[in-house]
Amino acid sequence: MTIRDITNHIEELAPLAYAEGFDNVGLLVGNYNTEVTGVLVTLDTLEATVEEAIQKNCNLIVSFHPIIFSGLKKLNGNNYVERTVLKAIQNNIAIYATHTALDNSNNGVSAKMCEVLRLENKSVLIPKKSTIKKLTTYVPFKEAGNVRQALFNAGAGNIGNYDHCSFNMEGKGSFRGNNNSNPTVGQKGELWFEEETCITVTFNSYLEGKILKALFEAHPYEEVAYEVITLENKNQHIGMGMIGEFETPMEEVAFLEYIKKTFKTGCVRHSKLLNKSIKKVAVLGGSGSFAIKNALQQKADAYISADFKYHEFYQAEERILLADVGHYESEQFTKNLLVEYLTKKFTNFAIILSEENTNPIHYI
Repeated sequence: MTIRDITNHIEELAPLAYAEGFDNVGLLVGNYNTEVTGVLVTLDTLEATVEEAIQKNCNLIVSFHPIIFSGLKKLNGNNYVERTVLKAIQNNIAIYATHTALDNSNNGVSAKMCEVLRLENKSVLIPKKSTIKKLTTYVPFKEAGNVRQALFNAGAGNIGNYDHCSFNMEGKGSFRGNNNSNPTVGQKGELWFEEETCITVTFNSYLEGKILKALFEAHPYEEVAYEVITLENKNQHIGMGMIGEFETPMEEVAFLEYIKKTFKTGCVRHSKLLNKSIKKVAVLGGSGSFAIKNALQQKADAYISADFKYHEFYQAEERILLADVGHYESEQFTKNLLVEYLTKKFTNFAIILSEENTNPIHYI
């Protein structure tokens, strides 16, 4: 079992292409071809986390937050980032981070928050743009079925709760090969007309390489005619945050007490109570003040996130209850999510949940 074997499965859950442009995700320390002795899953990678990995014979740390976020110019051990990276390198321990790739996953951080809160009818709060592409290709009529199925097998044609989705149109294609050509049908130098099917499918952008490989392998022509374009459609299954509903509405104070207990936090900072029940709730793990406007647009009764600044509480506009449960607290269940996922994928392999509490904030 190599690091690549492990990360390939992680990237089925959280493709690196889902990550935000400012982020630093993927394998930060180590080599993909290294054989894995064990996997330690954590929210943050610190020196203590590396030491825990050493003690538990894990040479791969799967972390939510990336220990290397901005560029490292030196490795002298002068700060906690440099010391952590040095310790990992010296002990041949690899570090992989998912961060916003998992934030944007439909089964990622916010979905886990909805699960622990027991929210139903959940949907993405901020659907991501430019993650859907469309492929159009032209195939001889008799070969259309084979090519279409190859595209489906590679992951094309999935739209929401439906798969094998395509649009097909019959027509007549023309071509003439030069002296260097090797046409499948017709002769060199002759104008040829062929009954063809125009096949159009959509797919998630991170699958483009796999889709095109399948197309070229299945298509009978020497030169494959195809077009790929990026759609402006929002992807309703990929994006930041989620919104869901309680089966039974809660009174505001009871709601705040419930989330304080659920997220095991020493403090819930919140906006003005509005004397209304809470049923529709938006959530976003980590620093989520940028999504207050989205929670308002979706008419959420409350929005749970973290790191709200003083003036950002005013954005509630007496229309929504804002609840800041703390950065670590909002994301703490993420490592459980990853352990559960990887344990199902690798039933006979050591996937260990870190026991280190890496929360840098304490309450009195």
